[in-house]
Amino acid sequence: MADLFLPFATFVMTLAFCAVHLFVGRLRILDATPRSRWLSFAGGVAVGYVFLHIMPEIGAHAASFERATGLAAPLAEAAVYTLALAGLILFYGMERAIVASRDAQRESEGRDRPEHAMFRLHIGANGLLIFVIAYLLNHREDESAAGLALYFVAMMLHFVTADYGARRHHVELYDRRGRWALVLATLGGWLAGVALALPPLAIGGLFAFVGGAIILVVLKEELPEERQSYFLPFFAGTALYAALALAELHLVN
Repeated sequence: MADLFLPFATFVMTLAFCAVHLFVGRLRILDATPRSRWLSFAGGVAVGYVFLHIMPEIGAHAASFERATGLAAPLAEAAVYTLALAGLILFYGMERAIVASRDAQRESEGRDRPEHAMFRLHIGANGLLIFVIAYLLNHREDESAAGLALYFVAMMLHFVTADYGARRHHVELYDRRGRWALVLATLGGWLAGVALALPPLAIGGLFAFVGGAIILVVLKEELPEERQSYFLPFFAGTALYAALALAELHLVN
């Protein structure tokens, strides 16, 4: 019975992720002008998760890299963090390409939307990240119920931030096709997690990639001046998550 509980619990969480993809456009509270404080709070929680859970787990996975590759410990650790850097660079490059396309379309056609090719790039990259996040619901270093709950909450709020940003760039295309592609990526990641157990080396690499990508996605939403983001809600989200994570560590140890 216990063997069935984890897939059932993660399936329910997967459906909640899908609900965010489908209905983020109906969360009118996020459309506040200036930028909604809830988006800054969600970004703070996601960043807190990266630094208090994913980054320590990346460090723990460095040992797996060392054993699997035969590299010296410093090189193995550097390889893991290089994957995190790759996730950040990939999503930074995508964001710059989208912004450049949007500027070009505005100048040439007066349309404040990126080209359709950029929509496919954006949804494809987000779908890849979502697939990995859904896969990791069933494969994490921290296998406790509290660890799973914290992962779910942090990723749920991350999807609110990321999906809102994607929809802002491609409103019509996101509502018509993009959100359904993200739902399929979510369900596909969960199914892969149930059916396929990757070796620790691959799990560590996936965690590292996710960490770098989430850092970029959250900070690019928070830092630009025109976003008019809020420090205090961002700090509150980070502090609340840090308190929960530290409380979990205290209870476990």
